Amino acid sequence: MKFQTPLYAFLLTAPLALLARADNGAPSTAETTAQAQTAQVPTKAKRGDTTLLKERVALPTTPTADQTTAAKLVYGLLSDSRYAYRPRALDDALSADMYTRYLESLDGGKQFLTAADVARFDTHKLKLDDAIKSGNLAPAYAIFSTYRQRVDERVAHARALLKQDIFDFTGNDRFEYDREDAPWAADQAALDTLWKQSVRNDWLRLKLAGKQPADIRKTLDKRYANLSDSISELKGEDVFQTFVNSYANAIDPHTDYFTPRSADNFNLSMSLSLEGIGAVLQKQDDVVAIREIVPGGPAGKSEKLKPGDRVVAVGQGDSGAMEDVVGWRIDDVVAKIRGAKGTKVRLDVIPAEVGLDSKPNRVVLVRDKVRLEDQAAKSKVLTIPAAGDAPAKRIGVIELPGFYQDFEGRRLNKDDYASATRDVAKLLTQLRADKVDGVVLDLRNNGGGSLTEAIELTGLFIDRGPVVQVRESGGRVSVEGDSDTGIAWEGPLAVLINRGSASASEIFAGAIQDYGRGIVIGETSFGKGTVQNLVDLDRWPANEKARFGQVKLTIAQFFRVSGGSTQNKGVVPDVSFPVSVDASEYGESTYDNALPWTRIAAVPHTSYGNFAPLLPKLEALHGSRIAADKEFQWWSDDVAQFREERAEKSISLNEVARRAERDSEDAKRKQRQEARKTLGLDLDPLADEAGDDGLQASERDFAKDVAREKAAEKRPDPLLRESAAILADAVRLLNNDRQLSAQVLPTAVQPGHWAD
Repeated sequence: MKFQTPLYAFLLTAPLALLARADNGAPSTAETTAQAQTAQVPTKAKRGDTTLLKERVALPTTPTADQTTAAKLVYGLLSDSRYAYRPRALDDALSADMYTRYLESLDGGKQFLTAADVARFDTHKLKLDDAIKSGNLAPAYAIFSTYRQRVDERVAHARALLKQDIFDFTGNDRFEYDREDAPWAADQAALDTLWKQSVRNDWLRLKLAGKQPADIRKTLDKRYANLSDSISELKGEDVFQTFVNSYANAIDPHTDYFTPRSADNFNLSMSLSLEGIGAVLQKQDDVVAIREIVPGGPAGKSEKLKPGDRVVAVGQGDSGAMEDVVGWRIDDVVAKIRGAKGTKVRLDVIPAEVGLDSKPNRVVLVRDKVRLEDQAAKSKVLTIPAAGDAPAKRIGVIELPGFYQDFEGRRLNKDDYASATRDVAKLLTQLRADKVDGVVLDLRNNGGGSLTEAIELTGLFIDRGPVVQVRESGGRVSVEGDSDTGIAWEGPLAVLINRGSASASEIFAGAIQDYGRGIVIGETSFGKGTVQNLVDLDRWPANEKARFGQVKLTIAQFFRVSGGSTQNKGVVPDVSFPVSVDASEYGESTYDNALPWTRIAAVPHTSYGNFAPLLPKLEALHGSRIAADKEFQWWSDDVAQFREERAEKSISLNEVARRAERDSEDAKRKQRQEARKTLGLDLDPLADEAGDDGLQASERDFAKDVAREKAAEKRPDPLLRESAAILADAVRLLNNDRQLSAQVLPTAVQPGHWAD
């Protein structure tokens, strides 16, 4: 479990606006990008070479006319109180803030730039406000140009280290992997030392995983070369988006600028549907490979493609030219593959089991609308064993990953538009038919989505009434609520949340808690209490084709019907589980410019129940049960170990010490496997394979990696099961104690049948 993050991995995750556009191993759904663009990174070597040398994309020193206009439009929005909830004057103070954020977006881990570089950049520190206002982005490109040069230098240094005799692991030195709060390296020599430890850590991880020196050297050399390639592939639009976001994010943490392509991606992610072939693509070295086939899509129905197959050329229609896409950015390949329903696309594919120099197979597919079912709501039923004289209880579980909605489909009044509320309503109908005794709605790691969906989903469990209060920038407060009579589920309800439950999840959980409609279980939520709206920058010029992008703009703050905000504080559960992530490490409270918590007046709303008299009894039953629950205790122990190791911020480079840690983890894993067998929980071996293999996602066998992920989804989930057990406890207690039931659920307003 030890943190073993290489230095450059911070680069792969931190500069989101940049590297979301240049793949570094993360999968990408094959139909999620916007208009196709001609790839500007032609290969200069034949397929099958270890490293394909590429021509560097020439970055502009001045913005395009569209970018100049877009920058001015963003400025107009973010500085105007009619649009922005908390506008800030674009002055020297904000320029200094932008400067800091721009450097963080490029080199948040401080592994590439030196203190001397930053000192030289300081001349731009108070000029970035003028750059936005005028649309002259020369400072942004100048800083990025140096950054890209430094990445090349670091990669060259790392690759040279692989040829040196530095891989002795008998000393007591450590790799300091967390450099977020560290000072900038004094000079190149300081970076050399830093990277030497990073490369040694990479080598040691692979060595501990059983790899031989020749294979380790080959793997790491390719990995570092790919890192440099990913930065060299970045285009002017990527730098523009990152720079403008240094301005947008300085306004507040949830205001963002999207280029036309990334805006399209965002909208597709909300709709859970797209038009294309139905495949998840991922970059593997210098080719794009199929990671996963989406069930029911054209690729799956054809039975001609499988995980690991590599796409080397793409052609449009029956006769369009086949374009060689080896060496292209993944979003450019995706743009070629996705397209309108009913159109044809031809793919030249090299099967996973043969070499890259092999003759490709030609696969012709007709694009279709594909629903991303794995991201939609799902349900199952858990049986909670009998307790004393009380019979077993069947608890329905609905897992909701996000509050998705196909906005365009709803606007056009399509019958089949994607909607979280509509999907949950169907699942509730099925669970009712299955005669479950209660329902747990699992919102763990649900980062939110549509405000409308949060309101309408709450309406499935209450009979009309306010759900959330929304305060706009001018101070006007409106109350949004459920106006439909009737309840889709009247019975016992629990909501499971964690620190990753945010925004719309918090609106729903807070409303259920305020109404006394259900029990909230888990960890305190994220604490995002603001509302964003997408503003299309092309709406003013009325362009036929998207040119300027969109802004996700904070326009309001939401408050619970009880008057309190979820901002910063989140939703506090009625029954708490151990904290897995500290509030100082993750959540709204970690943002330096987050809005503060505040309160407004409550609005009248029904009180369906008051669980306060019930909670001590539930806590007592919960405590005694988890004391004997092996899976829950293992999870709790792992969380404690995780937090302890995270606090260290470094890791030993002594092989004996690291091997002892690895052996200890292996022994613990095997002990748990044996314990599960005695309990009749014999897992798929893939779900519990040995841990760190030292590889990145793009370096693994895709088919095996996906199989491991699918197997891991079937691992025991002690938190979900315990949540269901807590709800079952509540049902039993209220059934068996009429006096308690009368206290908790006044019959005059009871919406359903918590107690018989």
